[in-house]
Formats: sequence, C-alpha cells, structure tokens
Amino acid sequence: MRYAYGLTTALLLGGATATLVTGYPAGAQVAQNEASQMANVVPRAGAPSGFADLTEQLQPAVVNISTRQRVQVQGGGNPFAGTPFEGLFGGGGGGGGASPQTREAQSLGSGFIVSADGYVVTNNHVITAEGKGQVESITVTMPDGTEYPAKLIGKDAASDLAVLKITSSKPLPYVKFGDSSKARVGDWIIAIGNPFGLGGTVTAGIISAVYRNTGSGSGAYDRYLQTDAAINRGNSGGPMFDMNGQVIGINNAIFSPTGGSVGIGFAIPAETAAPIVQKLMKGQAIERGYLGVTIQALNEDLADSMGLEHNKGEFIQAVVPDGAAAKAGIQAGDVVVKVDGKEVTRDQNLSFLVANTAPGTRIPIELIRNGRRMTLTATVDKRPSEDELQQTFDPSTDQDSDPFNNPPKEQGQSVVEKSLGLSVTPLTSQIARQLGASEGTKGLVIVAVDPSSDAGQKGFARGFIILSANNAPVSTQADLENAIKAAKADGRSAILLRVQPRGQPAAFVPLRLR
Repeated sequence: MRYAYGLTTALLLGGATATLVTGYPAGAQVAQNEASQMANVVPRAGAPSGFADLTEQLQPAVVNISTRQRVQVQGGGNPFAGTPFEGLFGGGGGGGGASPQTREAQSLGSGFIVSADGYVVTNNHVITAEGKGQVESITVTMPDGTEYPAKLIGKDAASDLAVLKITSSKPLPYVKFGDSSKARVGDWIIAIGNPFGLGGTVTAGIISAVYRNTGSGSGAYDRYLQTDAAINRGNSGGPMFDMNGQVIGINNAIFSPTGGSVGIGFAIPAETAAPIVQKLMKGQAIERGYLGVTIQALNEDLADSMGLEHNKGEFIQAVVPDGAAAKAGIQAGDVVVKVDGKEVTRDQNLSFLVANTAPGTRIPIELIRNGRRMTLTATVDKRPSEDELQQTFDPSTDQDSDPFNNPPKEQGQSVVEKSLGLSVTPLTSQIARQLGASEGTKGLVIVAVDPSSDAGQKGFARGFIILSANNAPVSTQADLENAIKAAKADGRSAILLRVQPRGQPAAFVPLRLR
C-alpha cells in the first residue's frame, strides 16, 4: 500500500462495468459472488449481524501477491561507518564513491481472481520494481497456502492496474466486478487483503465518500471510493466488496501521517477498473484522449482574480504547441467550463472527461476568455506515455545568484508594494540577458518581495518576470498599478499575474490584494 504524510494516491480511467470472462466451459465453475450463491448469506436490510458468512464465501478468491526483485543501490563502503566498530573491519570511512550494488528485495500486496482459469487483478505498483530494479518472479499464494508462479499479462501505469495469470489443474474460485456507480455514502463494505504481509485479513467499514477527488494532481484518475475500513500497506490490489458480495473497488491508497490506517482509505471504483482489466486480459492497448494543456483547479484565489464562481471549471496554465488544444484555438488563461456538453467540476474534471474520450473524436469545448463565453471544437489526440510529463510551475525555486546587478533604489511604497508586497523594475535588454529571458520578452522584473505578503507566501522571488496582469501586458510600473486599481474598482480581492521564473515556463498565479 503506497502511503505518505498527507496523501498517497494513484491514477485511473473511467468506464462502464463488466463481467469478466472465463476460459473454462460454461457450468465448469460458478463465481463465488454469483447472486444464487449469495442468497442465503447476505442480509438484505439494516446493519449486518456479522460478516462471517460473506467472508467465508468470498475469501477463497482473494490472494496474496509477492515479488522477488533485483534492485540497484549505491555501494555503502564500510557498513559500520559512523559506529564504534568503524575501524575494526578495514575499509574507509563513509564509502564515498563506491560503485552501485545489486541486491535482492521483496514486495507484498494483494489481488483477487476474476476468472476460473486464473486471471488475477492487482495494482501495478504491487508488481513493479521501483527505480532501476527488475522484477524476477511473481508468486500468487492462495488462502490455503498453495503457491502458483504468476505470469504478467499486462499492466497500465496510468491507472495503476495489472493483470496476472496463474495455471491450475482445476477451476479456481473467482469473483466478479459489481456496479460501483450505485454505491452510496454510508453503505457497508468489507475489504480483504494482505496487510503488512500477515496473510488473509478482513476489515469492515462504510463508504465515506464517492468519487473523492484527492487533489493529488493525478488528473483523470483522481476519483476514488473513500472508506473508513482499515486499509494498510499490503492491502494494495485487494478487493472492496459490497454487501451483495460484488467487487465495487480495488484498494489502492491511504491518507496517513503515521504509515498506518487512520480511517481514510481509497479504492479504485469498479466501473473505472473493469474495462481496463478486460483490455489487459485481451492484450489490448489502453488508449486515452489528450488535449495537450496544463491545467489548474479554479480555486478561490484564481476565481476571485477573474471575477468567476469558485470551483466551476478549470484554468488553462499552458498549451502544448501543435497539440489538440492549440489547433482548436484554446489559449493559456482560458477557463474551460464544459466538455462535450458535460460540466467541468471537481468530481468530473477536464482530465477525466478528455481521457475518457476516444482519440480522434471531435468535441465542443465551452470556455471563458476575458469574461466572454465561447465554444471551440477540438479533435482529441492520443495521450502520450506517462514518461512525457508536463512541466509545472514551481514558484518556490529561487536562483543561487543575484539575477541582476542594479535594482532601483527605494523611493517609498508604491501602489504595487502596498497592494502586492512587490518591488518591480522594467525589464531591460541587459537584465533580460542576465535572467536568460528570450529576446523580445517584455515585462516587469521583481527586485524585492515582502515575505509576509501573498506573493511571499506563494514563493515569488527576486528575478521573476511579470508578463501580464489580468491578461493585459505590463511593461511599466504604471501598467501594473492601473491593473491593480481596475481590479479593486471591479470589487475583486485578487489579481491574476502571468509570471516567468528563471529557467521555467511562464504560469498564471493569482495574488491577493491588500
């Protein structure tokens, strides 16, 4: 189970539910969670009197998954460096400059069988080595202790799903996906998995939220079922069952400041996972739609700086040249509010809507530009591999050296200093060369930042170039002062600046006015 102080999560694609097929003849094996099998073990109304019968029926199809890996680590030289035994066994002090070494490592997780002929679903991160490691073998262990060597059939890093195959001389117990779209907050669920390598473990709880957007930046796949059932490291890839015994989620991540369960766990919805699993079982490629934009949620600061409603739509920070969005006429600074007639919301964001559109499809995109609504038509591209990550703005990055040598002298607080906590100077050709700005760049250079201002809190630093304010170019301090006065006259509590840190792409950042 992946975890971190704050939030650990994964990405995934949406789709419809499906019942997975089996390679054995009809009647050879019945799913452990078939309706006829569940009739006598599942209570139909009210709180369950217990989960024992349900667990007994489902647990045979839930497996433990372990891998053996070869990982490359930096050579440590003397293993006793820094201890009282440092000089007793020869070798230098800290082992600096030692060559990398290859060592054996293991990983543990969970999974569940989805067909009588041995297809197993789990998380991609359960069977993928980190860094420069290589997985040498995968073993699936049944609840009765029987071990099977597993073959990797397919995996998808973006959705964090993988399908394995084991071979048995007899049909295996299996379970089917249910319909997670019908899940409601407050519904009972049980999770079965392999926490901390303990083996088959059952925990129970309720659904705490549906389509939870964690804000982790995972875009199209940041839609989870949240539960308070205890989920820990090793539960990754295990099933979440509803009270009808159907798999409605795949346990995937936890929110944890401690590394253990604090009652906030996340599962990939079955309606999202099932179509990908079926494609992986068939050896088919996973294709997703792509616009070629860098986006940001329309948070309070952004919305206030543009005079728009909060959390309605998403802001375009940058557009990839020659991409689908650029060809459609979408520009940095636009706010996309609808895609193909569907509203862009926190639960249904732009990434999700586009990723679940087939490449080559023409779709209308409704957006707001400079306060005006307009509709453009885009032809969706095929999403590149996950290795081709989009660049994002990191305003906390400052330069090691002074970006320019002759900042202006202090002359008392200006409107810019009073309202934004910034001291600025026009961008001259000499300063532009020192900052590495491209020829012809026009704007204002930040020469000082008040650390107590919103700009200071958001990481603005000496040497940043302000290119525009509320989408109007600025090349003099008067330009920026006029933009500030206009924003205040409109009753706005923030102003939208387009800034360019040294060596990074330009980005829009809202600043609170004071």
